[in-house]
Amino acid sequence: MTERAPLSRKLSAIAESATLKVDAKAKALQAAGRPVISYAAGEPDFATPPFIVDAAASALRDPANYRYTPAAGLPVLREAIAAKTLRDSGLEVAPSQIIVTNGGKQAVYQAFQTVVNPGDEVLLPAPYWTTYPEAIALADGVPVEVFAGAEAARTDRTTVLVFVSPSNPTGAVYTPEETTAIGEWALAHGIWVITDEIYQNLVYEGARAVSIVEAVPELAGQTLLVNGVAKTYAMTGWRVGWMVGPADAIKLAGNLQSHLSSNVNNIAQRAAAAALTGPQDEAEAFRAAFDRRRRLIVGELSKIDGVSVPTPLGAFYVYPDVTGLLGREWAGVTPTTSLELADLILEQAEVAVVPGEAFGPSGYLRLSYALGDDALLEGIQRLQRLFA
Repeated sequence: MTERAPLSRKLSAIAESATLKVDAKAKALQAAGRPVISYAAGEPDFATPPFIVDAAASALRDPANYRYTPAAGLPVLREAIAAKTLRDSGLEVAPSQIIVTNGGKQAVYQAFQTVVNPGDEVLLPAPYWTTYPEAIALADGVPVEVFAGAEAARTDRTTVLVFVSPSNPTGAVYTPEETTAIGEWALAHGIWVITDEIYQNLVYEGARAVSIVEAVPELAGQTLLVNGVAKTYAMTGWRVGWMVGPADAIKLAGNLQSHLSSNVNNIAQRAAAAALTGPQDEAEAFRAAFDRRRRLIVGELSKIDGVSVPTPLGAFYVYPDVTGLLGREWAGVTPTTSLELADLILEQAEVAVVPGEAFGPSGYLRLSYALGDDALLEGIQRLQRLFA
């Protein structure tokens, strides 16, 4: 009997999402009765605002939403996204320059598929969200990790730069001057920019996440913006994102989506349109709660000897340096990497965190503070007791 043909080598090389893997393990332990507190998933604990849910309920009663609609998205939503892009990113675009996707993650995937050719090098500032290098590989590109100085990493094969502000996993926000300098550099070298703006509305202490196309308007012809409603409006499960860009690039991405998924769920699209055009009071209340939790987690983690915690100005993550905990014995175990440290924390403190290896170099942990106040404090207190 002839041996079965092999599975896809490309997909076999793709790693499972580290953040989702840790979160799934935490949930499995919770289901087994263990009181695990998880800081793994970047998911607000709030309910989606009622007016958004009401818009979805109303859409359910409209038979027009039971049919196929344009693969690029409902006109009403694309118009709302265009208005948001002008308001928050300083870029005026036509609705035809927008594609609605199944969450921001599909937008990221399609963006790389649109501008990366086999062998192209993509500059990826580290630490980075765990999905970026896999999405680059799926486009047959080569991710090039950049820790400082994109110019030093650029070669004649460099065609794309990933720009993320606020950052996942660090919560860092580029200053307007830094954003301008990076944008002008990309413009001068003819490099595409993929800018992930999913956290642009979650900023603190008066910071503003200036869009790279606002800082350097001439860059709009070689920039793809990806975004979505998940983080700002507590709509992670609704799966509505989008990509914005020049007409020729969006045409290619639209052709891909027409074969890949067709239109996004119409009910979710109607809900997203309500989120973008409706009152922003509850979204602001979410942001204020994240700000309170941010200050709490930074203050409490900083009490642990051996942990250094930069103060994030955006998103809802902290990314402490934990090298001071490595090489020391804790509960009979001596971890030498942040991966081993995360395993120790889960086993001994029943707290789930994501190790730095998921985002680049070892020596760090990512903790999301998008969970309830009581659980947030209890989990950090467990760490304080473990590392006392």
